[in-house]
Amino acid sequence: MENVHLAEEEDDLYSGYNDYNPTFDSEELDNDAGFQQAVRTSHGRRPPMTAKFPGTAAGGRPLGTSFGSRIPMASSLGRPMTGAVQDGAARPMTAVRAAGYTSSLTRGSTFDPLGQSKGPAPPLETKNEDTVEEKIKILEKKVNDLIEESCLAHSLGALQLALEKAKEAGRKERALVRQREQSGNADHINLDLTYSVLFNLANQYANNDMYPEALNSYQVIVKNKMFSNAGRLKVNMANIYFKQKNYPKAIKFYRMALDQISNAHKELRIKIMQNIGVVFVRMGQYSDAITSFEHIMSESPNIKTGFNLILCYYAIGDRERMKKAFQKLICVPLGIDEDDKYIPSNDDTRTNMVIEAIKNDRLHQMERERKALAEKFIMTSAKLIAPAIETSFAAGFDWCVDMVKSSQYVELANDLEINKAITYLRQRDCNQAVETLKTFEKKDSRVKSAAATNLSFLYFLEKDYDQADRYADLAMTADRYNPAALINKGNTVFVRQDYEKAAEFYKEALRNDSSCTEALYNLGLTYKKLNRLEEALDCFLKLHAILRNSAQVMYQLANLYELLEDPQQAIEWLMQLISVTPTDPQVLAKLGELYDSEGDKSQAFQYYYESFRYFPSNIDVIEWLGAYYIETQFCEKAIQYFERATLIQPTQVKWQLMVASCYRRSGNYQKALETYKDIHRKFPENVECLRFLVRLCTDMGLKEVQEYATKLKKVEKMKEIREQLKACSVPQSSATAGAPANVSAAPPCQDLRLRYSPYGTSDVDIKADSGHSSQGASAKGERLSSKLKSLPGSHEPYEASSQKDLDASYVDPLGPQTERPKTAAKKRQEDDDFADEELGDDLLPE
Repeated sequence: MENVHLAEEEDDLYSGYNDYNPTFDSEELDNDAGFQQAVRTSHGRRPPMTAKFPGTAAGGRPLGTSFGSRIPMASSLGRPMTGAVQDGAARPMTAVRAAGYTSSLTRGSTFDPLGQSKGPAPPLETKNEDTVEEKIKILEKKVNDLIEESCLAHSLGALQLALEKAKEAGRKERALVRQREQSGNADHINLDLTYSVLFNLANQYANNDMYPEALNSYQVIVKNKMFSNAGRLKVNMANIYFKQKNYPKAIKFYRMALDQISNAHKELRIKIMQNIGVVFVRMGQYSDAITSFEHIMSESPNIKTGFNLILCYYAIGDRERMKKAFQKLICVPLGIDEDDKYIPSNDDTRTNMVIEAIKNDRLHQMERERKALAEKFIMTSAKLIAPAIETSFAAGFDWCVDMVKSSQYVELANDLEINKAITYLRQRDCNQAVETLKTFEKKDSRVKSAAATNLSFLYFLEKDYDQADRYADLAMTADRYNPAALINKGNTVFVRQDYEKAAEFYKEALRNDSSCTEALYNLGLTYKKLNRLEEALDCFLKLHAILRNSAQVMYQLANLYELLEDPQQAIEWLMQLISVTPTDPQVLAKLGELYDSEGDKSQAFQYYYESFRYFPSNIDVIEWLGAYYIETQFCEKAIQYFERATLIQPTQVKWQLMVASCYRRSGNYQKALETYKDIHRKFPENVECLRFLVRLCTDMGLKEVQEYATKLKKVEKMKEIREQLKACSVPQSSATAGAPANVSAAPPCQDLRLRYSPYGTSDVDIKADSGHSSQGASAKGERLSSKLKSLPGSHEPYEASSQKDLDASYVDPLGPQTERPKTAAKKRQEDDDFADEELGDDLLPE
């Protein structure tokens, strides 16, 4: 290497190649002593010194010898070595062979360094699926795929499909084992695959409530010693026994599983012990349950165990231990971060972005859920033990509040105070509840708003609307975004009939809390009051989408469709309503009313009858049923309904008159006479009763006819005197301003005359009669119109009259629920009043 040196930068790297070297002159070979010596001796047959002189021409062509070709060759020294120094000039260093070049290339061949001219690579050898090993591998893959499909179906809720996949995986796994045994590879059985198949099958049996099959599958795993840690599955078996309410066996298997789990798995042992305690609670063995729960609270305390321990102490009535357990409960660490770390700072933008990203992530949601659960258990425990740990529940609540104030749950103290007020309400001690809530007026805004909301609600129930309005304002001042406060304020405005303003408060409550169903319901009622029925309908339809089974919402929808004159939709909503409350008599009666207005008497009768079965004291329903039977010529069946109405309203004479009329229509004149006599004893001044007594006695040829006729005249004369006195006390109208203040100044009246026939035919004619001979004729005022027929049997002959009169026996037009028009009962009551005042002597037999 001493003779090798690199060329300088200023020298030409490829200089010297074109220089002529006399060594390669073939014409001077005869004078070359070295060449001649090689020809004569074996000097030329020595291997070339390529290692010592690695020339580029040494490996490309064979050495020339005296026996070789006659091509002139260079001397044995060969071409000068690359980089060697010759004649004081250094030859540049080059590669032995150029990239992609070979001396074996024939003339006409192309440059192909990547060998692309050889064509594509030969295809891979196909696997022979006929071999036993290959079949086993394919079958194993199918089993694994079936297990995954079973687990996926279970996660999607398709329990039956998951069980079918698990069973199919079990069948294929058994076929796999048999195939291995037949091939002589029984020692290579995949135990993990067998375990997975059996475990998944047992789980799917348990999920489908097939507990005996699940226990058999678990037994196969547990009894096989080749499965490691199979004893833990006894926990699952114990859970199945717990679901079967076989508590002794559940405890046995829980304890067996506990024995097979080492102390290193502390958390798992704690969970098993907690299950044992719960089973003891179910068995009523509270002392054993307390032992398990106390051990857990000493080793690894948690909220659920602390709550269960308080329940056990409450069950055995141990006050002191209840207090100690409550103190332990509020000291249990939750293991969550403070909420302060989620409050962004104004300085660091990057930190604020991170806080914004994690503020509602899964971890923070889990922390909130854990904290809410802890607060729920603490509040429930306090409400449970407060009446038991002290002589009064108030003292117990005070003790719990003091304990909570000294713990990490300071904010729960105010909630406990509010629960104390609610407990007073449940005990119907409103004064103490109000006093308790008034103590929050000087506290922080959140608690003040809650207390003021409750106070407003209490005063609203007591109908002290001024105080309710005052505390609603106080609650809104403390927390303007409190939807309950806005609803209370809207209610106080609603009762003052300022519906527009009430609607604004309800809308604001909905803007603050879109899920506030109370505000939406009240807004619908407000629109209904404002006669904006379409908007009210929208509100209740939205509410129905939230509360699918709310009977009140369905009734409001039905009522709105009735007001919108769409009875078919109203009937449809009422049908949905009776599917939720099938025994509501008012809904059934409303359905009967709607069907009656549509002319479907049979359906109306069905629903009216169902309503009567559930509530047999509704006068309107009783009246409709009685009128229906009279209309259908079944007067005997109508009697029982009018007798029930007599029991409900014994001072109303019309029901007893209806009973007598039904007897008369059915041809039972003797019973009708007795009923009229009984009515006369109870109501001796009733003109209707006396007239029919006179009529019946005359027809039957009884001697009492003169007696009843005399009484009828006396009663009518007394009635006329009362009317005269009443007319004298009324100021004269402009039509009679110049006439003396007596009854004779009354205008001519219409006189209803009824010609009586004992054979059941009757004629009714109305004519003018200005010169009536009776003394009180001019004082009767206007006579009865034809609507008097609505009271069946009051002015009719003994037998059934024409169908026209019967149709007028029940008229009940539909109307709004709030201001319902007069029903048939009210109409007949008015008719009776007219009958008592205006019928004269015209019905006396000639």
